[in-house]
Amino acid sequence: MDVLQATDLRKSYRSGKQVVEAVQGVTLTCRAGEVVAFLGANGAGKTTTLKMLTGLIRPDSGTVRVCGGDPHADARVLERIGAVLEGNRNTYWTLSVQENFEYFGVLRGLTRAEVRRRAPALLEEFGLGEKRDVQVQRLSRGMQQKLAIALAVLPGPQLLLLDEPTLGLDVQATLDMQSLVRSLVGRGCAVLLTTHQLDVAQKLSDRVVIMRRGQVVTEQSTRDLLRAYSGSGYELRFEGLLSDAQRAALRGLGVEELEPGRASYFGPSALLYEVLDTLRPLELRAVMPSEVDLADVFLRVNRDEMAYA
Repeated sequence: MDVLQATDLRKSYRSGKQVVEAVQGVTLTCRAGEVVAFLGANGAGKTTTLKMLTGLIRPDSGTVRVCGGDPHADARVLERIGAVLEGNRNTYWTLSVQENFEYFGVLRGLTRAEVRRRAPALLEEFGLGEKRDVQVQRLSRGMQQKLAIALAVLPGPQLLLLDEPTLGLDVQATLDMQSLVRSLVGRGCAVLLTTHQLDVAQKLSDRVVIMRRGQVVTEQSTRDLLRAYSGSGYELRFEGLLSDAQRAALRGLGVEELEPGRASYFGPSALLYEVLDTLRPLELRAVMPSEVDLADVFLRVNRDEMAYA
């Protein structure tokens, strides 16, 4: 079942005499029990799209439906959406963990009795049971992020928007956060994830949507997207330093210099011979098929779109 259905969203802003088309015909869905990684470089239009999805700004045209309801026409639909914004804007630092539960629970329409009934299970699930009476400002960054998500799911939303949920976390806290997200998805929550940490997006997502210049340029299952680019990547190792002319020519062929003596190439195998010719007279040490990850795909998609812009 599609929890989120956004169809042909468009939004423009006026900057002086210039009209900026921030979002141009974006269509987006997210099903129950699915994580959709919503990716794009800064300025791609993700934030504007998210604001339209959550009713913060109205689209110039297009429709948003969450569980069949319109968040722009019916405020009750917003009860079905939970959101965790990047940074520390999701909690009150001077309140305790329990006080945050009570404040935000009542703010989202729950009674205090309902909050006190639901809170203990969430505190245990999110590893916050022993921190119930601790001020938020005394918690670690990982604990603060866990609390933010716990508060977002307290009312029982069917759609959860996560913006950089693992930013600034250490390895263990990141793993804990990923486990919590999987647990929520396992209970049927639909998750729309925005992050620049593409390794996290690859591990958590079922589907990937990539935006560029206000438009969706790629939408595929994570597995199919990685498979589509597998076999087209090579790692090149060579002796010596590239000249400026070689470096420019290689960039034009889709080669990225990773470090002196090491570069990566993603593209048609037939063009690999041209790449190798461009490396002459440097001594070639190795040409190896490389493992493709979501970061490679993201860079390749954006490079391809720039080439055709």
